Amino acid sequence: MKTILILFLLLITACASNSNNTQTTAECTTASDCVPSSCCHASSCVPKDQAPNCTDTFCSLDCQEGTLDCNQGACGCVNNKCQVV
Repeated sequence: MKTILILFLLLITACASNSNNTQTTAECTTASDCVPSSCCHASSCVPKDQAPNCTDTFCSLDCQEGTLDCNQGACGCVNNKCQVV
């Protein structure tokens, strides 16, 4: 019974410390930390370390509505999250 109680307390402690770490994680501090989430016609942004590999990718040159195409939007850092601005 003591072993089960100890394991339960360790599990609760581990979960509590893990949730505290996720609250303080920032995706970015400046707009340059953020990039489009896809190679072509992106409609959202991600941190640079999650950038897609666009090597050998060819995109159409049309400006699609609701995307970052043709300067309709840009990636920025808002409240430490990469977002379209």
